[in-house]
Amino acid sequence: MIPKFQIRPRLILFHLGLIAIGSVGGFAAQALGLPLPFILGSLILVAMIAQVSEALASEPEKALIPPSFRFNEDFRALFIGVIGMAIGTRLTMDVILTLPRAAFSFAALTAFVPITFWLNYQIFHRVGKYDHATALFSASPGGLYEAILLGEQSGADIRQLMLAQFLRIIAVVTLLPIGMSLYIGHPVGSAAGMGLAPADTGLEHLPIGAAVVVLGLVVGKRIHLPAPQLLGPLLLSGIVTLTGIAVLDLPNWMLSASQIVIGTTLGTRFVGIRPAMLWRGAWLAVLSVGTMLLVGTAMALVLVPLTGEHFDVLLISFAPGGVTEMALIALSLNANPAFVTLHHIYRIVLTVLVIGRVAKRFG
Repeated sequence: MIPKFQIRPRLILFHLGLIAIGSVGGFAAQALGLPLPFILGSLILVAMIAQVSEALASEPEKALIPPSFRFNEDFRALFIGVIGMAIGTRLTMDVILTLPRAAFSFAALTAFVPITFWLNYQIFHRVGKYDHATALFSASPGGLYEAILLGEQSGADIRQLMLAQFLRIIAVVTLLPIGMSLYIGHPVGSAAGMGLAPADTGLEHLPIGAAVVVLGLVVGKRIHLPAPQLLGPLLLSGIVTLTGIAVLDLPNWMLSASQIVIGTTLGTRFVGIRPAMLWRGAWLAVLSVGTMLLVGTAMALVLVPLTGEHFDVLLISFAPGGVTEMALIALSLNANPAFVTLHHIYRIVLTVLVIGRVAKRFG
């Protein structure tokens, strides 16, 4: 189904205002040399404004971003689709030929999910003192929406659960690029001025690119793909690229704008969360993500000689963030984004299966 938008001028202006704020944060982060600046900067500034305005408001609904506000998911899907299309253009025969060697990394991911699930449960239950249900579904290393839905049905504290799951993604998006910059010894990817598209790309490919994004969204939802907003345009773009039907390069500013929208939507997730709960959730998220990244690092080091892939590609493939956000990091670092995305799709599917079994046993 093609995304439908209700024509509500005030709501449209409000969305555009939030994106403008996110743009300021994105360009400020770029000036400071932060990795992945447009998504991180927009996220941080919008989240800060959400928290400050709520603290200063006489009533929650009078805050700049009221607790009842939800960013339009159909609008957001278009920009995720743009990122998916950009990743699909990297789906080349070279990537396909590496898949037999990826059997080792897929096998390692099969172990990674239950190992990190168990470790996270210990962190949230024993260290964070979350009740059993909340700790169990907060521990999921993926499957954000499934974990929230099944956790709510199982009696978990929905605010703590949502915070844990969203902070998992935000912590990975924040820590991984910074860690990669420290590992390499200098800013990497977009922080180093690297673009996501050829520098001389103009708007000549925009019509076919727009068609691929919209058609990919429609097909992705119709056939019930996991992460359809990303994967539908990605697969269609890959087919178009591999067959040589068309060139799908888009200008860097369009890809940067997509990152700003995605970062802005993540920033609005902080609405309605009290500072005490936020700080408690934040340090637990850092501890959880740090543990998962250590497990992922160990596995990546073992897999380097077995797969022939670079360490950074394997580490990003194991990093427990959202599919879109991890694909963005890989795209920014030019770290085989199609290979990385395939691993994250597998991780999400495997995690959802594990969550389903956990929910059944818990029920």
